[in-house]
Amino acid sequence: MTDLLVKTFIHNPDRIDDETVRFQYGLLSSITGIVCNVILFLLKLTAGFIMNSVTVISDGFNNLSDCMSCLITMLGYRLASKPADSKHPFGHGRYEYLVSFLVAAMILVVTFQLFMESISKIIHPEPIHFDLLMFCLLAASVLVKIWMSMFNQKLGTKLNNLVMLTTAQDSRNDVLVTGMTLVAMILAAFVPQIPFDGIFGVVLAVLLCKAAIEMVKDILDRLLGAPADAKLTHDIREEILSFPEIIGVHDMIIHDYGPGCQIGSAHAEVDVHMGFLKAHDIIDCCEKQIQQKHHVMMTLHLDPVDYSNPLINTYRTDVTAALRQLNCGLSMHDFRAVIGPTHTNLVFDVLIPFSCPLQEEEIREAIETYMAEIHPDVTFFTVITFDRSYVEGQA
Repeated sequence: MTDLLVKTFIHNPDRIDDETVRFQYGLLSSITGIVCNVILFLLKLTAGFIMNSVTVISDGFNNLSDCMSCLITMLGYRLASKPADSKHPFGHGRYEYLVSFLVAAMILVVTFQLFMESISKIIHPEPIHFDLLMFCLLAASVLVKIWMSMFNQKLGTKLNNLVMLTTAQDSRNDVLVTGMTLVAMILAAFVPQIPFDGIFGVVLAVLLCKAAIEMVKDILDRLLGAPADAKLTHDIREEILSFPEIIGVHDMIIHDYGPGCQIGSAHAEVDVHMGFLKAHDIIDCCEKQIQQKHHVMMTLHLDPVDYSNPLINTYRTDVTAALRQLNCGLSMHDFRAVIGPTHTNLVFDVLIPFSCPLQEEEIREAIETYMAEIHPDVTFFTVITFDRSYVEGQA
């Protein structure tokens, strides 16, 4: 069913980085949600009046509130699809994150209301009467919500769209709430003295609250600047190193300006004796290849390194060994050595993972001690620039 809807209403469905195509997917998701929730609202409203049941009528208006959520997300998709302008040169893709945050916040509010109502039902239990029509209606509602969850989950995973993934979670929450109600109705028919409705509601509210908080945290991480996906950074690193003239890569940074708009930079090491025009041509080809394959606008900085001096190579290897023995995931790059008659200056950068407990001076002291021990006849002065890792798995 999902594939049929996509094929019918989405033009060029595989161009998921195109803002227009993403908006079409968002429109399809929102309109589908509105149609399903309106149908559920009308069914429950009609059944509620026939059965004279406030519970069923209230549940129907809950579906109507879900329609409002769909309208909000539709507005978010429209804003996110706006092209870049002078005030927002990187586009408006982060609107998707803002709308996701709003939907997740609404889920938290509904969860809190569920918790309070469940506590009230435990303190002041009300008898639950099994009604076949109500049971069938709620069961049908569960089936519709299961399909909506699967629909948005599939689209959200394909597009890496937080709004759709959050909407899918909201549908799963509705399935759990209604499913618990059905179970409570059955159990109450056999053991009417126990307030199953309230007990299940409290348990469910706690579980839903945990899931909603995790969603909010994930969205806030993206808004605040979480590191790029580890697989993406690994693939880009491998893409750069696939050029045989590039010896190493470091200082990679990738900025996320919303789905379909990622901008990055990195330092690419080449042999110091390579001609400038040749090195520049290689860097240009590498940047274009990354853009085409990974849809990331990369800017590569050229770092010339000298591997022709055996003594400098020895010092480079020794400093690497000194960092390795600290066992903190430290790495070194941009190594240079200025060898003089009285002392040798070692100039390099050290990349420190956020998980490393050592202070900069402790690292410096460990390197100097190690070098003094294995080269007792040489006086070393270290000039170290300490960097932090801005992508996952960078070393």
